[in-house]
Amino acid sequence: MSPPAPAEPNVDQPGAPGPAPGLAHLSPGYFALVMGTGIVSMGLHEIGIAAASLVLLVIASLSYAVLWALYIWRAVKYRKAMLHDLRSPETAFSYFTVVAGTGVLAVRLAAEGLVPAAMPLVLFAAVLWFVFGYVLPWQVLMTRDGEPILARTNGTWFIWAVASQSLAICMTVIRPQPGVSQDMVGLLAVLSWSVGVALYAGIAVLVLLRIVHFGITPQQFEPPYWVAMGAMAIAVVAGTKIVQMDSTPMIDATRVLIASTVAVFWSFCLWLIPMLIGAGVWRHLVRKVPLGYTPALWSIVFPVGMFAVASLNLGRVDQLPMVEAIGHGALAVAVIVWALVFTAMLRHLLLVWIRGSRRAA
Repeated sequence: MSPPAPAEPNVDQPGAPGPAPGLAHLSPGYFALVMGTGIVSMGLHEIGIAAASLVLLVIASLSYAVLWALYIWRAVKYRKAMLHDLRSPETAFSYFTVVAGTGVLAVRLAAEGLVPAAMPLVLFAAVLWFVFGYVLPWQVLMTRDGEPILARTNGTWFIWAVASQSLAICMTVIRPQPGVSQDMVGLLAVLSWSVGVALYAGIAVLVLLRIVHFGITPQQFEPPYWVAMGAMAIAVVAGTKIVQMDSTPMIDATRVLIASTVAVFWSFCLWLIPMLIGAGVWRHLVRKVPLGYTPALWSIVFPVGMFAVASLNLGRVDQLPMVEAIGHGALAVAVIVWALVFTAMLRHLLLVWIRGSRRAA
C-alpha cells in the first residue's frame, strides 16, 4: 500500500497582493532551472553553437540571481514554510539543487573564459555542499513525526549525489589557476566524485526498497525520478574531467579506476532511459495523470542535458565515435525539452501574475 502524501502547511495568506501566495509555496528545487539551462548551454558550447549557448548562459545567470532573491524573500516572509521544506523527507533534498545549480553555472562561466566570475561561485558551492551535506540529511534522518522515512524517499534524494559530482567538476575548473594547491584540489576532486558515487549507491537502494515495500502510484512517480539517470550521467562527466587532470598523488592513484568506471556508468544511464520513458507513458497515457507545468519538470531537462554532455565527453576522451554521436542526438532532444519546459514555465508565470493582479484588484 502506498503511503499517503503529507498535507502541506497552511502558510499562505489569503488576499495578499502580488505574487505572495505563490511565493509561500515556492518549490525548494527550483534551482533545477539553473541546472537544466546551464547544462544545455554547456552542451551547445561544446559542439560550437556559440550564440545559442550564450543566450542560455544569460538566462541561467539571470535565473540564478532572481531565484536567490525569491528564496531569501520567502525565508523572511514565510519562514515556517521554508523550515517545513528543510525538515521534510519529501522536499529537503531538493535544496541540493542550490549547490548543483551554483556549480553548473560556475563551470559554464569558466568555459566562457569568465574565470573571475566563476571562482567565487565555486567556493560558494563548496561551502554549501559541506553545510547542506551534513545538516539536511541529519534533519531528515532524525525526523520523528510518526511516518516511516523509508516510505517518503523519492527521486529528489538523488540530487544529493548530483551536488557532490558538481563540486568534483568545479575542482577541475579551478585547478589550473595560480596560487591554488594542485594536490589539494586533486584530492577534493576525487573525494567529491567518490562521495557522489557512494551516495548514489546508497540512495538507489533506499528508493528501490521504498518501491518494493510500499509500491508507487502514478501520481507519486514524479519527474525528479529522472535524476536517477542524471546523477549517474554527471558522475560520467566528473570522471572524464578528473581523468584529464594533471598528475597529483590522488589523481594518479585513482585515474585508472575512474577511467574504467565511467563507461560502465554511461551504459547504465543509457539503460535507464527507456525505463524512465516507459514510466512516463504509464503515468500520463495509461493512468491518465494530467501533464501540466510544475517546477519538477526541470528535473527532466537536467538529466537529458547531462546525458548529452556525458556522451560527448566520454566519446571524445575514450575515442568512441558512436557514443559521441549519441551525445549529439541527445543534445538535440535536450534543447527541445528545454524549450518546451521554458515556454510552459513562462505561460504558468503569466497566469499566476494575472490571477494575482485580479485578486489584488
